[in-house]
Amino acid sequence: MKLKKELGLFDVFAVSTGAMFSSGFFLLPGLAAQYTGPSVILAYFLAGILILPSMFSVAEISTALPRSGGAYFFLDRSLGPMMGTIGGIGTYIALLLKTAFALVGIGAYGAIFWDIPIKETAVVFAILFAILNIFGARKSSGIQKVLVVVLLVVLGAFVADGFWNIFSGNQPAINFDKNNYNPFFTGGLDGLVFTTGFVFVSYLGLTQIASVAEEIKNPGRNIPLGMGLSLLVTALIYVLGVFVMVSVIGNEELTKDLSPAATAVEHLFSWLPPKTGLYIIVIAALFAFASTGNAGILATSRYPLAMGRDKLFSEKFSKISRWGTPIPAILLTAGLIILFIIVLTEEGIVKLASTFQLFIFMALNFSVIVFRNSKIASYDPGYHSPLYPWMQLFGIISSLALMFYMGWGALAFTLATIVFAYLWYIFFVRSKVKREGAIYHWFALLGKHQHDELENEFMMILREKGLRQDDIFNQTIVRSKVHLAQKSTFEDLVHEVANSIGVELQVEGAILYEEFLKATPIDPALVIPEVSLLYAKHPDIIHPVLHIALCEDGIDKPVEKDGRASKEKIKIFFFLVNDKNKPKEQLRMLSSIMNIVERDYFIKDVFSSKTTRKIVEYLLHDKRYISFSLTKDEPSNVLINKKLMEVKLPQDVLVVFIDRDNSSFAPKGNTVLLENDVLTIVGEPSSINTLYDQYILSN
Repeated sequence: MKLKKELGLFDVFAVSTGAMFSSGFFLLPGLAAQYTGPSVILAYFLAGILILPSMFSVAEISTALPRSGGAYFFLDRSLGPMMGTIGGIGTYIALLLKTAFALVGIGAYGAIFWDIPIKETAVVFAILFAILNIFGARKSSGIQKVLVVVLLVVLGAFVADGFWNIFSGNQPAINFDKNNYNPFFTGGLDGLVFTTGFVFVSYLGLTQIASVAEEIKNPGRNIPLGMGLSLLVTALIYVLGVFVMVSVIGNEELTKDLSPAATAVEHLFSWLPPKTGLYIIVIAALFAFASTGNAGILATSRYPLAMGRDKLFSEKFSKISRWGTPIPAILLTAGLIILFIIVLTEEGIVKLASTFQLFIFMALNFSVIVFRNSKIASYDPGYHSPLYPWMQLFGIISSLALMFYMGWGALAFTLATIVFAYLWYIFFVRSKVKREGAIYHWFALLGKHQHDELENEFMMILREKGLRQDDIFNQTIVRSKVHLAQKSTFEDLVHEVANSIGVELQVEGAILYEEFLKATPIDPALVIPEVSLLYAKHPDIIHPVLHIALCEDGIDKPVEKDGRASKEKIKIFFFLVNDKNKPKEQLRMLSSIMNIVERDYFIKDVFSSKTTRKIVEYLLHDKRYISFSLTKDEPSNVLINKKLMEVKLPQDVLVVFIDRDNSSFAPKGNTVLLENDVLTIVGEPSSINTLYDQYILSN
């Protein structure tokens, strides 16, 4: 079952922002301040800058492959199942740690009002959320949006009131002292860099939107824009909010505080009744932690589910209960979260989560490089990362540097997990999974093999997301012109067609005439009786041009065979002109034309076509694609004035472009089909044949 595309721009913003505003604001500043002092403010800013390459990379891949599974799916399809296994397990562990940290936050802020143990409280909520998820608790985008709006209002008021108290000159209720910022770097440069990596976990929610990319409307716009707005707003509140905490609490006290936002607010909101501000901030924190914890178990449990479906985990984890939930995956996830809460310190959780995520970000940045170099035509992102590949290289290098600053313990645990995942792949996965990633398409340039099924999968993804670059060969066929040649000499025909193409391209017909004649002795179609392909190249033409000349009686064409000149009677001529700077394009197009003319009964079928349009439709009909026009006196008239989304087409086909008024464009779901439109459709052979029978042969 495919997920519905129901999430808009604000949903993307809400999911991303809501996943970040919990531990990063309410719990982490005090832990981070002990390593770098007041410069923790700068650490939050730098972490926001350093996540930019990963944000751009995730946005690009998400708009190309909007699929549930997020980082796991991207790494598997780019680098292959081995890296998919390593990346999937690594991302799974990073999300487990982040969720565990959020649950610890519930205990830390709950302890402000009640005498409760922090870790035991976190364990209880882990069990509670696991039970809720088992019985079908779902994320609601409506509730999530309300929650995010409330959080932004509360945190915005916190920042605004803090700045007013700090800079208004009336600070009797707070301990603001400029000496709080002296020294600014208590741990030197090393302390700042370490803290930047340490607080990196605060921004991990930014890229979690990739796990719901399949449900996002207009992903090419909404994913990058929603992520960008989310990062801007979150980084701003982080930096300004931590500035308020440092200013109000003081560095020495901040380093010992697990609930710094609550401590700071005790000195603010003096215009409200006593402790009202504290109640507001604590309730906001509890809701934020609860939302992150519950959604964390929901989202994280989908990793073993997705990996089970792909046979990277036991297929037991892909089992769905009668409540529509993956109980084995949820139980595994909750159990590991509880283990991390009990075994690790708060600092240990943060270090391991950040280190794992830095490793995943390295791999995701590299994935963009792999996808682009694989030259897979159906890798068609609606958004392209800026400054490629320097942005990705910067992301790889900066992530690697921060990983080493996180300490040998966290790094050793990350390496141990990588080794474990690799061994898991070798002994459990490799014999069951035969697909390969896009990197093998890159290797194909070096003579290695590639995985053809990957392109088929990407094509089906293109169909679902409604995005695809125009197919240049199909467009050329659609724009082609047909000449009904009278009995004439070969030279006269070439002269006529060359002049016609020259007018279309605004070049001298005489030049094309000479080019066509040069191709005559080495005509690649001599093996096909009564058909000839002539081609020419010209610099800087706007698009390839194809003209077809038909003469049922045949025209004598000079040829050379075995060094001897002779003549052959040709009934169908193809004249192709390509850009001189794109020789590979011309070779591919010539090859495609050859595939067409090698069809059984090709000449008979062409001359039996009643109109020029029918000839073009016949040429475009292939095992995997077809083209036909919408006219009132043909079966296709039922499609006229309908939105594309309303048209009932076979499940595995895609309308790749529409030719209208001498121009071509890629349609969207709300595109209205008009009379005389020409649809070009790609898909599975059986479905293409169905369309061919329905709209062409049934005339």
